[in-house]
Amino acid sequence: MRIGELSRRTGVPTRLLRYYEEQHLLHPARTGNGYRSYPESAVAEVQQIRGLLDSGLTTEMIRALLPYLCGPGHLVPDPGSVPPETAALLQGHIDRIQARIDCLARNRDRLTAYLAAVRPGGR
Repeated sequence: MRIGELSRRTGVPTRLLRYYEEQHLLHPARTGNGYRSYPESAVAEVQQIRGLLDSGLTTEMIRALLPYLCGPGHLVPDPGSVPPETAALLQGHIDRIQARIDCLARNRDRLTAYLAAVRPGGR
């Protein structure tokens, strides 16, 4: 399929699809006239990339992780083959996510306590 069809099927603008290619996240073939040609599997690949970006991963992290994924939520059978650098990159991201969760939980608890103090009945 050509880039316009991939864009329509995934809801991702063609400009972003070209960016994903520049970042080595997508690897379309080229036709004789230079047009990009994507396989059917590119739809799932783009959806997976979008999901990883939405979870806060950078394109650098995604590029490192993609070889070890074989679809949303599925690891390649031998996750032990993930290089230590890739594992460290992911662990750092997990740590940053946990720090944000902890900060949000503290802020929620403080706001809840504030509302309980200023509102009759607490809610």
